[in-house]
Amino acid sequence: MDNAIIQLNNITKKFDGEIVLDDINLSVKENEFVTLLGPSGCGKTTTLRIIGGFETPDEGVVYFDGHLINSIPPFKRQLNTVFQKYALFPHLNVFENIAFGLRIKKMDENTISGKVEKMLELFNLKNYGKRRIDQLSGGQQQRIAIARALVNEPKVLLLDEPLGALDLKLRKEMQHELKAMQKQLGITFIYVTHDQEEALTMSDTIVVMNEGIIQQMGTPIDIYNEPENAFVADFIGESNILDGVMIDDYLVEFLGKRFECLDSGYGRGEEVDVVIRPEDLDLTPVGEGKLEGIVRSVTFKGVHYEMNIDAKGFEFLVHSTDMAPVGTTVGLTLTPDDIHIMFKGV
Repeated sequence: MDNAIIQLNNITKKFDGEIVLDDINLSVKENEFVTLLGPSGCGKTTTLRIIGGFETPDEGVVYFDGHLINSIPPFKRQLNTVFQKYALFPHLNVFENIAFGLRIKKMDENTISGKVEKMLELFNLKNYGKRRIDQLSGGQQQRIAIARALVNEPKVLLLDEPLGALDLKLRKEMQHELKAMQKQLGITFIYVTHDQEEALTMSDTIVVMNEGIIQQMGTPIDIYNEPENAFVADFIGESNILDGVMIDDYLVEFLGKRFECLDSGYGRGEEVDVVIRPEDLDLTPVGEGKLEGIVRSVTFKGVHYEMNIDAKGFEFLVHSTDMAPVGTTVGLTLTPDDIHIMFKGV
């Protein structure tokens, strides 16, 4: 199992006869930040709950640090969970909320005090120990929930959409804080979200899921730049997906033109999906690009313009710092590196 701290082998789970997880295999390394990413109902939270012991798989085995843990209850596993609803105790102050798990373990007062104070300092809440929970902002409550989990020194922290209740600005701040904290503490984080940008920002490894199946695992760069199928390409960021035909290795045809690409191993004449990211299309004067089209719409997005450009009936989504007015005919250029080929219908 290499240095895997969590290993799921052939996990299947059904609810009311419906398959929620379909024979999935997942390996999580020690000190890794792994994000389970996918749309609602894809099985990511069920996967997290099986790791945590809150659900039992119908088939398959779960290993923790090389030991089988299928029958071990949640409170005996060396991990803690932070949920979207923080479940803080309103009748306890901040200090006692964080200390709760330590008191259950019957630690002495000096040890508890030292560990809680360390957490308050780590989370920039040094003078908040005596505050009531209802006196805290959403971001502060979120920090307390994570501190309460981390003070128990788990080997793995499970986080189920913990930033979902925060506003956009605070979410972005907390993303960077969580990533920095994970590196500082050296704890394995397994994080569930449906937010692609959040996953790309925070993760060492992203596990893209859909309909109970792992579609692709890899680094954020790999997942974004080399999607393995149309679902991943469409779900991670925005993509233009066109019908194409492989003429030969490193040569593909679409929209009536031939383009060099970096892909090989497809049959000659094989129909394929061609994926082009919106930011990889460059505007040029008419005649200078292999493709040309008419600008149908322009939206200013702050750092770039978003344009819909109709080229021979296919409407490209283009992100560019250059702008052409609606109704203008423009050229579009691509490099081989901008073109990603995938098997049809995968």
